[in-house]
Formats: sequence, structure tokens, C-alpha cells
Amino acid sequence: MVNNQLVEDIVKEVIKRVQEQTFIEIEASGKHVHLNREAIDELFGKGYQLTKARDLSQPGQYACKERVTLIGPKGALYNVVVLGPERKESQVEVSHTDAVVLGLSVPVRESGKLEDTPGIIIASGSNIIRLHQGLIAAQRHIHVKAEEAEKYNVKNGEIVQVKVYGKRPLIFDDVLIRVSSNYETYMHIDYDEANACGFTKGTKGQILKKGN
Repeated sequence: MVNNQLVEDIVKEVIKRVQEQTFIEIEASGKHVHLNREAIDELFGKGYQLTKARDLSQPGQYACKERVTLIGPKGALYNVVVLGPERKESQVEVSHTDAVVLGLSVPVRESGKLEDTPGIIIASGSNIIRLHQGLIAAQRHIHVKAEEAEKYNVKNGEIVQVKVYGKRPLIFDDVLIRVSSNYETYMHIDYDEANACGFTKGTKGQILKKGN
């Protein structure tokens, strides 16, 4: 006689193993700022060193204790986290909802692709700087650890779809694959996208190849 509980446990274990092999964890990223040395000096003082608060999922990346204010033509965003380490070029990432508050039209761009992007005013206390470019809504993307690219059947620069298994399941299109030995495998979306799929911590998705 078949033990129904045993069968159920086996099925659950098989499903769990399949998900571990083919599913990726998703993280929601709120508005944040990356600063270069010149911007750090102007906002916090010459030679100032950012203060690590906690590590992020990507190796070497961390949230800082420092917070800044973003100022646009129509409004401001307060208590915006600074991410470290410092970069060669300053970059500000917001959602389109954030952009409405600021009163700016913000393009969707891959991180680091800042040509022809709008600028923004950044303030820390009485210190204020004006970036002439660098404000973007980050293109949804997946960091893929190089050793796992074959498992997910993807290559650097590829554009895929991702089916998200959240409270409001949906398929995200135009998802950029970024492969590096320095990455851990996570998909990153902003809070607008997170709200759309009913994101909660631990939400996972599955890569769908374009044209399939």
C-alpha cells in the first residue's frame, strides 16, 4: 500500500530541488546614490571615508550610514541611502514614482550608461552639489555568477524575460543579463516593479529565453 504522506514528501523534495536549480532569487532595490571621490569630498568633507552599515548581496558592495537629499524642480527625496564603495562616476538611481516627486523625466538605463542622462542636486546638511548627469531608473537586470551562467543557459549582455512567482505573478520583459565572476546570482528590480508583482523577501523567478 502506497504511503500518501511519503509520496507527498518526495514530490515536495523534487520540486524544491528543481527550483534550486532553475529559479533565481529576486531583490527589490530602493532609491540610492553612488558617489565618486569629488562628490564625497564636497558633501561630507575632504578625505571623508564612507561608513559601512551592512553588506549587500553583491560581493564588496555595501549600504552606508550616510544619507543625502535629492532635490528636483518640483520636490525632494529625503534620507536617500549612499552605497559604497566610491565609484569613478556619481550615479543616482530612482524609480519612476520617485521621478514624479522630483519633477524630472528619468530614462531607463543600464548602470554606468550615463550619457545624455539628466542631472540632479544632492544635499548633505548645508553642503550641496549639482550633478550634470547621472540620474537614471535602472534597467531591470540579473547579476549572474560566471560559474552559474551555463546552468541558467545565459550569456553576458543577453536580454531575457523572467516569470516572477510572487503574490501577483507576472512576466518581466527586457531583463538584462550581467555575468561576472565577481557576482552572486540575484535579479534586481526597483520598488515600482516590486509592487507590481507583489514582492516579498524570498520571491523567486524563472528565466525565459526570448523567442521561446
